[in-house]
Amino acid sequence: MKGGAGRCRNCRPDLIMKKIWIEGRWTDTPEHLEVKSPYDGSLIDTVSYADVTYVERAANSARRGAEQMRRLSAAHRSEILLNTARIMQRRFDEFALTLTKEVGKPLRESQNEVDRAIQTITIAAEEAKRIYGQTVPFDATAGAENKRGYYMRVPVGIVLAITPFNAPLNLAAHKVAPALAAGNAVILKPASATPLADTMLVEALLEAGLPPEGINLIIGSGSAVGDALVAHPAVNMVTFTGSPEVGEHIMHIAGLKKLTMELGSSSCVIAMDDADIDAVARKVRVAGYANAGQVCISVQRVIVHEKAYDKFIDKLVPMIGAMNIGDPLDESVDMGPMITETEARRVEQWIQEAVVAGARCMMPVKRSGALLSPTVLADVTPGMKVWDKEVFGPLVAVAPCRDMEHAVELANSTTYGLQAGVFTNRLDDVWQAIEGIDVGGIMINEAPSFRIDAMPYGGVKLSGIGREGPRYAVEEMTDMKLVCFDIGGGRKP
Repeated sequence: MKGGAGRCRNCRPDLIMKKIWIEGRWTDTPEHLEVKSPYDGSLIDTVSYADVTYVERAANSARRGAEQMRRLSAAHRSEILLNTARIMQRRFDEFALTLTKEVGKPLRESQNEVDRAIQTITIAAEEAKRIYGQTVPFDATAGAENKRGYYMRVPVGIVLAITPFNAPLNLAAHKVAPALAAGNAVILKPASATPLADTMLVEALLEAGLPPEGINLIIGSGSAVGDALVAHPAVNMVTFTGSPEVGEHIMHIAGLKKLTMELGSSSCVIAMDDADIDAVARKVRVAGYANAGQVCISVQRVIVHEKAYDKFIDKLVPMIGAMNIGDPLDESVDMGPMITETEARRVEQWIQEAVVAGARCMMPVKRSGALLSPTVLADVTPGMKVWDKEVFGPLVAVAPCRDMEHAVELANSTTYGLQAGVFTNRLDDVWQAIEGIDVGGIMINEAPSFRIDAMPYGGVKLSGIGREGPRYAVEEMTDMKLVCFDIGGGRKP
């Protein structure tokens, strides 16, 4: 199985197996899945693993759950989510430890993810009370003088949330919490490699008072269970985070459904010659290697003005070389493993290919299993995989530019457009970047990895469709319903 998970044959009896939540109860399945540490391959826990026969049961349960959720008041939905946030705060350390074990990110990064997930759910709770409609001026049209009306927003029904391995808790919160805030039922399908924190999230929601069939949790393969759920006629919306290839596949099989997709990036930083190069290097050091670079808005490309190019590399390389990599449970460790050895080998191969094509590797590349040393490549050019594609690993590729016009051209030279960061104090360069770079979000004097959970988040081109952030997700997860009154009573206007 992908993502460090494997079929369970000799499950440890000392572990309490996690079950799927379906039809309002925790349910075991004939097949189980081992969840293993990306760092050392040790068994963390086992989970019930569903096949396609459970899809219809989940869909029927969600139908009932959608009716229950639709009848809840906004105040009630808000209170459920606030209670969930309180429960998660109480179990904070347990959530963080679980994330570190199953994802492989350092404990402080896991703590940050738990904190952000709690904020995301709290913001969604507030948005449950802000689902507004608007009056429609029918009488502004000739012949409709006796009409009055408005529109309101109503839940779409059933939202299928498919979440990735890299930030499983907060990205699940970004899908599940707004869906529930809007009055929908949810079917949650986490990545098979990292289902444990999401299972705990469902536990917290249920303890908080969510109707038992307001959510279904189903763990299974994407090609079987995932495809069947996406194509199921009961599902009204799919919200997905993952690769463009899988996103395109979902679009082909989903049918007439609403879709929100966050599909990755090759996010860039532009640093002009007037920028504080020391500060830029520090930002890239953090933003390029968090979670071993397995972040959608991780800094992958750095475009530096040719006058500051050598200085930037001289500042960045020692910082990266000093990073401590290893066991993510060790508090002194700066970076843990990638999710699987297969993924680490892929990134290692891309680095080798780039060097053959003319890039300079600024430090030795070392790999032990899924643990790949952080790397800086200089003199990278468009056409190399490490520039054109999403690396999703601990690698930053650096290239020079002549001016902002050239930098914008390089920034736009990939098929992605999620977020970008621009470092300069010249206003004309700032506006040229804002107007010229094709991305969903642009950060001035900040790294593209900057995100607060309340903001609209999403991209253009192959980076996705729609926006996350609780307020904006609620809009995606509701439909307009128009109401029109004839107040004329048969009178002439």
